[in-house]
Amino acid sequence: MRSPVEERWIRRFRDGDGCLTKLVCFPHAGGWTNAYRTWTLGLPSNIGVLAVRYPGREDRLGDPFPAGLDTLADDIADALVELARHRLVLFGHSMGASVAHEVALRLQKRGCPPTALCVSGRRPPHALEGQRRFVGTDEEVIADVLRFDESRAPVFEDPDLREILLPAIRADYRLVDDYRGGDRPPLDCPVYGYTGDDDPEVTPEQMRGWADMTQGVFRLRVLPGGHFYLRAEEAALLADMRAVLSRTPPPA
Repeated sequence: MRSPVEERWIRRFRDGDGCLTKLVCFPHAGGWTNAYRTWTLGLPSNIGVLAVRYPGREDRLGDPFPAGLDTLADDIADALVELARHRLVLFGHSMGASVAHEVALRLQKRGCPPTALCVSGRRPPHALEGQRRFVGTDEEVIADVLRFDESRAPVFEDPDLREILLPAIRADYRLVDDYRGGDRPPLDCPVYGYTGDDDPEVTPEQMRGWADMTQGVFRLRVLPGGHFYLRAEEAALLADMRAVLSRTPPPA
């Protein structure tokens, strides 16, 4: 039986009895679970596609924002303990990559590590020094979001939607700003990196630093595009993910 904690944190796009592998996706800063709603179309039917519901958005608007990224990772790891008995693969984009990595470390410490970690569009924790900070007025924050994702412009033109979205974006930006990263113990599972070749937030060379985060295999795939390359290149990304999911061994 699924626990109430798990149900509060996890949205299931596909998770039938035949889904022995669970792909858990972590949204970017200001992002929602809907970013992964189409992934069921590009992955085999025996792959469960789930996404993490961050507090303060979607159907968790009344939940308080986390005090920090470490606190967020603690809570998500608690919610994933039962799922970790399955073949669990974590995927995170941008801020979500840092959250997924911290959750993977916590699950490993508990003796139920994921079978793979996939990180996208984010520097590794030991290479965060010198990254830009996300501060400014509401208009500056919106301009920053639109710099990477012009498709969200109509949303911010609606005063009601803007009022709903901005607090979550600001809260996530604060998490990113306050997260210092640093040295972390290596994971036992393989780590797979993905990035756009024109991403202003991270270079392919910086992404290769994720190799230091694992004692296992590391491999980087660079796709065309900027920070949100994974939208236009969703088919190519999921084709690669299918290969990752097929060769990742089941948990002991």
